[in-house]
Amino acid sequence: MTKFTSLRPVLWTERLDETIGFYTQFLGFILQEKNDDWQWASLEKDGVQIMLSKPNEIENFNGIGFTGSFYFNVNNVDELWEDLKTKAKICYEIETFDWEMREFAIYDNNGYILQFGQHINEISKAE
Repeated sequence: MTKFTSLRPVLWTERLDETIGFYTQFLGFILQEKNDDWQWASLEKDGVQIMLSKPNEIENFNGIGFTGSFYFNVNNVDELWEDLKTKAKICYEIETFDWEMREFAIYDNNGYILQFGQHINEISKAE
């Protein structure tokens, strides 16, 4: 049976350079590769990879087409919240939920929802 080894989402954007800036400056991603001819870039942070692409004519882009959110598991959600709460547009503030996750969400510069969470058992271990 085929083994899946990773998931690398491609986020469509009409503002490639601005989006690269958002992910590198606010979230600490590293630009791995950029191809201006293709209007494409690859970013990475701590083994998490994201690709960015300006949609082409066959992709029929009418703004954000994704109807979910991107959920990042992190090791210090409170520290990240303190860093991002004044830099990004907030979707919802940090909270500990019944499902034992402490999390918050922001919007990236395109309007994609980025959620960041940490299991409460991991928080108590880190303290």
